[in-house]
Parts: sequence; C-alpha cells; structure tokens
Amino acid sequence: MKVRALVDNTRMYWLHAITPLHVGAGRGVGFIDMPIMRERVTNWPLVPGSAIKGVMRDHFTNNDIDEKLIDVAFGKKVMDDSAIAGALVLTDAHIVCMPVRSLYGTFAYATSPIVLERLRRDLKATGLDNNLEAPSLEDTEVSVSSDDSKLVNGDRVFLEDLDFSATSDDNTKNWATFLAEMLFPGDNTWQDIFKERFAVLSDDCFTFLAETGTEVAARIRIDDETKTVADKALWYEEALPAEAILAGLTWCDRVYKGYTQERILEAFCPEKGLVLQIGGKATIGRGRVRCLFNGGSENGQ
Repeated sequence: MKVRALVDNTRMYWLHAITPLHVGAGRGVGFIDMPIMRERVTNWPLVPGSAIKGVMRDHFTNNDIDEKLIDVAFGKKVMDDSAIAGALVLTDAHIVCMPVRSLYGTFAYATSPIVLERLRRDLKATGLDNNLEAPSLEDTEVSVSSDDSKLVNGDRVFLEDLDFSATSDDNTKNWATFLAEMLFPGDNTWQDIFKERFAVLSDDCFTFLAETGTEVAARIRIDDETKTVADKALWYEEALPAEAILAGLTWCDRVYKGYTQERILEAFCPEKGLVLQIGGKATIGRGRVRCLFNGGSENGQ
C-alpha cells in the first residue's frame, strides 16, 4: 500500500529546452565567467528544483489561479516573518539527453547507460518504469534506435570530433520510443525526429560531451555615452543548448485542511504541460522551456 500511495502521489516532470538555457552558478573560476549549474559529483548539467518552483509560482500567479491554493502549493511568508512550507515538492531536474552536433543528421539526442538507469529509478516512483533496461556498449560504440538512424553513415557515427561504431539493440529502441511518447505526446513528426536522432554513448564519452558540448558565448557591455565597448566589460557565458532534455520528480508531501494532494497536482501539474522561462537572460530569449508532466494513478502508463 505504501508503494502504491507513492505512485499515486508522484509525477514525472520533463524540461525540453526550446532556446538555450542559462541557470547560473555565480562566477566561474576558469575561462567561463558565468557557468551553468552542474552536479557536484558527475559534473553533468542540472536545473535546481528551487528555480523551477519559483518560475511555476510566478506563472500561476499571473494566470488567475486561486491565491490561497497557490500559497498552499508553494508556501507563504506570514506577518511575523515566519514561513509556511508549500505542499508541492520538486526535485532538481537532471540531464536526460544532451544535444550534440553530428556530422550526419545535424545533431543527436545523446544519453548514456547510467543516465538511463538513474532515470529509470525515478520512473519507478511514478509507475512509468515499463521494464526498460539500459543497453551495454563499449567506449568506441554508439547505440542508435534503428537501422535507418539519421546519425549513421555506413556503420559509423560522428559526434563533435569523435568517431564511433554504430550498433543497435531492442533496449535502445524501447527507450527511444518511450521517451519520444513522453516528450512529444500526439506529435508523430517530432516523435520520429527524436527516434531518428536518439543515441546512447558510453558513460565516459557522455560525460566528456556534457562538459564540452555546452554553448559558450562572448558578451560585451556598451558604454551608454560613447556607444562603444565599456572598459573591461567582456565576459563569457555558458548555456545548455536548445533541445536539451532534463527530468525530475514532483509530489505533495502534506495535505492542508480543505485541500487534497490530487487537487494540487491537477492544478499545478497539468497533463497539457506548461511553457515557462527559467533562469537568466530572459530578455535575449534564453530559458524558454516546455515543462511536461506524467505518471501517477491517473495518467500513468
């Protein structure tokens, strides 16, 4: 009964970057002045749950949702400066697919076995596991989802400046189909685009590309009076590329009088999804994402 209750009360959420995504980690110590947030151990990109929760609150505040229900879900600061915790919980969003430049097929949705295994652990909490298993492969191999993958030329795959042997198996095909249905429900065109470019790399190769495959742009500040570059106003800014895919969990860990977990999840985790702006640099188009929800007793598969 406890496991069933967890499944009923938990949703999977997915972030699909429509534009480059910059959730900053402050000042960098290397040549990148404004790096993105990364996991401490793996050094893979992530988006903190606190950033997503704040953006969601702002989104629903501006969309005529009952203010009391918003306070119940996201928390409230009261008169004596104490705070009431919100009922809605969001974990950090971890990387699922990293868009990587490909010599053939333009780009790949790249992932790795350990990324898929971590994702499967979260999927179990929502009832979406579907007995998926990660493929096993060598460092010199890339597993694609089909024989007619857009990434393959002959029997080779070329990602960035790396050269791999192309392989394929049922596990990769199952993951490609599952993720395509989760990310692009009802959109056969984009499901096909995703499956034709889905690729599983070894864990070490994926880590290398996750560290080196982000966008790094040189930015300058213009002096208002002279209309020329201000002195010492050059900096380098990192962003996750468009088409990056991340995922996390959301659930309700408490119920307030007059409200239910189901009502909160239905109001703030809609099946139709949300379009949000997350992170910095909004005025130059950064951070526009699709946020999708699925899992639990009502929309689990």
